[in-house]
Amino acid sequence: MLTDLFKAVVLGIVEGVTEFLPVSSTGHLLLVERFMDLDQQEFWKTFAVLIQLGAILAILAIYFARLWRIALGMFSDPAAQRFVIGVLLAFFPAVVLGLLFGGFIKDVLFNPWVVCFSLIAGGAVLLWVDQQDFDPRHHDATAFPLPMYLGIGIAQCAAMIPGVSRSGASIVAAMLFGADKRAAAEFSFFLAIPTMLGAFVYDVYKNRADMTMDHSLIIAVGFVVSFITAIIVVKTFLDFVTRHGFAFFAWWRVIVGTLGLIALALGK
Repeated sequence: MLTDLFKAVVLGIVEGVTEFLPVSSTGHLLLVERFMDLDQQEFWKTFAVLIQLGAILAILAIYFARLWRIALGMFSDPAAQRFVIGVLLAFFPAVVLGLLFGGFIKDVLFNPWVVCFSLIAGGAVLLWVDQQDFDPRHHDATAFPLPMYLGIGIAQCAAMIPGVSRSGASIVAAMLFGADKRAAAEFSFFLAIPTMLGAFVYDVYKNRADMTMDHSLIIAVGFVVSFITAIIVVKTFLDFVTRHGFAFFAWWRVIVGTLGLIALALGK
């Protein structure tokens, strides 16, 4: 039991740290599961799905007041209505592609080699974007033009390849469309709510046969660790990227991807 609790803590930390950073939580979890010999155990695959809810609730907790105002204004405030429509537009492409190609993606692309190459390639893209001298036109994540929301949603679909990063794809797209770094990062948080919640519900439904109460303590520990870690990371991330940009995360991706390839080549 203690060993399983340790594994739950490790996976909870990995989920909480990486979910909202542009480094790919799915990619990191797949690599950790591989090198901890958990990738062939159905329970830990289901566990990785369940602890995502902790990260989702972290965003809801941090932005509760802002999201509550938007929810209250959905039927009376044009700005709130427009933002909700924008989030739905950004969410829609992932729903379509997920329903059409979800099985293929899970069966073919979910392997550590793809993750490592995607981490390195995504790191190079993030580093390039970070070095560009953009002139941002959009500074409020809730007031992007509607076509921009759709464009970000289309770009986010690239993150269905493990290792690409959902937040990384949406941040890069938002910056290319004219958002400043803080607004781009913040919208990636808002878009995470329906995207992750939809994926969570879908995966829970598919894996419902594997879920029992036998591992309730382990799941609870992973959930709480993911929640607390995600809150700390999100609160720190916005100020960090505003001051320092994304170079740190780009090199993080390159280093992790390279080390992963070396370990795989050595048969670890």
